Amino acid sequence: MPKNDVRAALLVPLSGPQAAIGQMLTNAAQMALFEIADTRFRLVPLDTKGTAEGAAQAMTQAVSQGADIILGPVFSFEVKAVTAQAQERGLPVLAFTTDRTVAGNGIYALGYLPGPQVTRVIGFARSQGRWHVAVLARADDYGRAVAEAAQQAAVVQGADLVAVEFYDPAQPDFTTLVQRLALRRAALAARGGIDAVLIADDGPRLRTLAGLLTTGLGNGAAPPRLLGTLLWDEARLRADPSLSGGWYPAPPAASHEAFEQRYVKAFGPMLPHVPALLAGIAYDATAMAALLARQGRGDYAATSLQSPIGFLGAGGLFRLTPAGLAERGLAIREITPQGAQEIAPAPDTF
Repeated sequence: MPKNDVRAALLVPLSGPQAAIGQMLTNAAQMALFEIADTRFRLVPLDTKGTAEGAAQAMTQAVSQGADIILGPVFSFEVKAVTAQAQERGLPVLAFTTDRTVAGNGIYALGYLPGPQVTRVIGFARSQGRWHVAVLARADDYGRAVAEAAQQAAVVQGADLVAVEFYDPAQPDFTTLVQRLALRRAALAARGGIDAVLIADDGPRLRTLAGLLTTGLGNGAAPPRLLGTLLWDEARLRADPSLSGGWYPAPPAASHEAFEQRYVKAFGPMLPHVPALLAGIAYDATAMAALLARQGRGDYAATSLQSPIGFLGAGGLFRLTPAGLAERGLAIREITPQGAQEIAPAPDTF
């Protein structure tokens, strides 16, 4: 029997230094509420204060108010603080984090994880005849996740992962790194060299590395195609000449731009220092919960949450996996002098 009252607790920072982020996420969740929910679905915003202690207290409130599902929290340490209570009560958590280590056993990480991004862009490069891929990654958790994903993607996509180089993101000079890669490319010339380089970084480091790679790996041969991740999807980078011709994965432009336009019309401009994708994740979680409630599945069983056909959200198609991760349909964009252009669509189905 359908439940008469389905409650989704939205755990976000509504006070403290991160309150503006929490309000933006609340706005996005309310958009989904207005667009999709029926009268049985209730959204209950609760303040985490942006701290682990605040998240635990908000979780206690959610339980006392009869929540059927938890949307949020935002930060990894907040998710860890609510996990025990959620699992004890059997409440699924659709967290807005990109930390895959918190996922599993009813805890879902809805953030855009590097693994699927790397798989998508290496697969596209392979389809365009770019078989021999090198990876330049920061020596941190993100960089290591990218390198691991590249190794797995190369096996699945039939690419040749010829080099993985880690670097200290605090170092000012990458000349030696690029020289080492140039020597590697020359040594591999007989088997195709290096025709694509994935740079898992952003900002000034990315621009510096891109410039060095374009000039430093030539040796009379065409420079390799540059590949990136969603870190590249930033306005100043999308127009940077050093990245011209580079490919990176991103949500389909049409769906995400439509979401942003609806948000701005309803609430005004988004926060300039916060990725719009984060608001889209809050929308996706709420829309998914509201849709399942409308369909009469207020218990949020794993079989419903992990529907193999997935759901349509602000960033296009997505679905939750048994491991507690979000798999998303991503398009491919190319950086051109006119900005980033979508050159390969996101898949219509999984």
